[in-house]
Amino acid sequence: MELLQKIKNPKDLKKLNVDDLPKLAAEIRGVIVENISRNGGHLASSLGATDFIIALHYVFEAPRDKIVFDTGHQTYAHKILTGRLDKFPTIRKKGGLSGFPKRHESKYDVFGVGHASTALSAACGMAKARDLKGEDFHVVPVVSDGGLTGGMAWEAMQNIGHFSTRMLIVLNDNQMFISKREGMIGNILNKILAPGTIKNTEEKLELFLKRFKGWGENALKMAKKTKSLFLPGGVFEYMGLSYFGPVDGHNIPEMIKVLRTLKDINKPVLLHLITKKGKGYEPAEMEPTEFHGAGSFNVQTGKQNKSKKTSFTKVFSNAMLDFAEKDKKIVAITAAMPEGTGLDAFRDRYPERYFDVGIAEEHAVTFAGGLACEGYRPVVAIYSTFMQRSFDQIMHDISLQNLPVTFAMDRAGVVGEDGPTHHGLYDLSFLRILPNMTIMAPSDENELIGALKTAIYLGSPAAVRYPRGEGVGVELNMAPEVWEIGKGKKIRFGKDANILAVGNRVRPAISAAEILKSKGYDVGVADMRFIKPLDGELVLDAFEKSQRIVTVEDNAVCGGFGSGVLEFLSSRGIKADVLTLGIGDYYVEHGKPQELYELIGISAEKICEKILNWSARLNALEDGR
Repeated sequence: MELLQKIKNPKDLKKLNVDDLPKLAAEIRGVIVENISRNGGHLASSLGATDFIIALHYVFEAPRDKIVFDTGHQTYAHKILTGRLDKFPTIRKKGGLSGFPKRHESKYDVFGVGHASTALSAACGMAKARDLKGEDFHVVPVVSDGGLTGGMAWEAMQNIGHFSTRMLIVLNDNQMFISKREGMIGNILNKILAPGTIKNTEEKLELFLKRFKGWGENALKMAKKTKSLFLPGGVFEYMGLSYFGPVDGHNIPEMIKVLRTLKDINKPVLLHLITKKGKGYEPAEMEPTEFHGAGSFNVQTGKQNKSKKTSFTKVFSNAMLDFAEKDKKIVAITAAMPEGTGLDAFRDRYPERYFDVGIAEEHAVTFAGGLACEGYRPVVAIYSTFMQRSFDQIMHDISLQNLPVTFAMDRAGVVGEDGPTHHGLYDLSFLRILPNMTIMAPSDENELIGALKTAIYLGSPAAVRYPRGEGVGVELNMAPEVWEIGKGKKIRFGKDANILAVGNRVRPAISAAEILKSKGYDVGVADMRFIKPLDGELVLDAFEKSQRIVTVEDNAVCGGFGSGVLEFLSSRGIKADVLTLGIGDYYVEHGKPQELYELIGISAEKICEKILNWSARLNALEDGR
């Protein structure tokens, strides 16, 4: 790290000669690969963005100038260049650097992100605030081609064009989304590249810059009239943005020339950069989807360290194939994440019944509603954290009309190292308030198969939420019975307290009961299965055995499963001692899942500890009476 060791902040970067910057990029990529091989993370995107991030920090004066990233998957080089090199080995570890930009982590992270298509809106607000205050700084949103498939990006663009305020939008086009890109946005970008692609960009660029040295707005108009490099970007021109490109996003010296030329144009400009996802690390270049969100891996071979146990996602994937083989009305929808949701196998076997709508969760839900209206059985597979983006559509377009759409919510609950933007801790709360909605949380991978089948054939809206990662290793039944709606499973009930658990907290609850038994406490457990409708008879059965009830969920306590139990007891006029365990009124940071469950207090040991402390307080109160 001959060059990188000299850089403590972007001011140090500017002391280097431009010709040294490609070597610096190679050093940064080495640091990224070395650390992500141990910690896991978004590797391919950050490798592809390294060169243009160097160019941006070389030209602009961050943090005075606002560099606003979209999604945050591509920001590792940004973190390294802004004083976080020494801490980079802690990335995604508990108490260490976040894998995404966070305002409280660094003054250079001007806007916190984790979900796609937000950068343009945030940048628009910053630019208008600058204008209102009469200040003079640059606003540079960095958006990916995948981010442009989200409707929010286009809402922002039409506003930016209308305001016509100074802003330089950097479009990072790596010809992929998370997976192979789908839809017309990708087609438009492909057509822009088709006439000459990028092979002669440097020659064009040199000629262009010689012709328009010191050009301003008048020169920009002249370039349009001469139909030079701007012609391919007509779709952006119609939005009120002056298009420039395509430009090689890995040629740092030429990018610096372009950025210096474009940055002072007093209107919105879009710079179209072409990059290669995984640039500089051959395994990531060859398999960019595999290395989008990588686990730990061997740097020399690129082989990732994967669990041999079957994951919940894989079980969902196989169940979808099995059900769809028997029922041609089953269709599958994803929002640009076929591999992440396990629908890649469905795509390959049933391409005519598979739909990737891009990063457009709102459209995915209402699109599914249209399919349901015509007799199909749509399954919308979206991560829990991204499903919340489509709440209005779930309510207005599905629940209100009681349409039979199944929501398969992967990564529900604590997801680990990706942190608060990706934890799925709120789906039970925001879905439980909706009429007509059935919500299930299977406790293991075999239960997932039964829950999914039940949801598909319910005939009304249903959600199945399941966690990230491996299952528990139970035997699978690919021909399950449809569940009786609103019925859970009593494991055993005790006289001292009873735990009502849902989803992936059922097994920790059983373990907690066993620990308590060794301490002389008779505590029972029920796998409730359904969050809505709640199994009221099972709750009453638990109360009959003991007036002390504990609820456990991998979801926010506010409005979640425990709230449902309290509401049920209240509606019956039952006064019970209830301890609700789950996520409190705070955001959970990043770390390994087991570390976070310990911190939250819903691991087996912590459940046991909390029940003992709670029981002791109740006993003291009773003795005082």
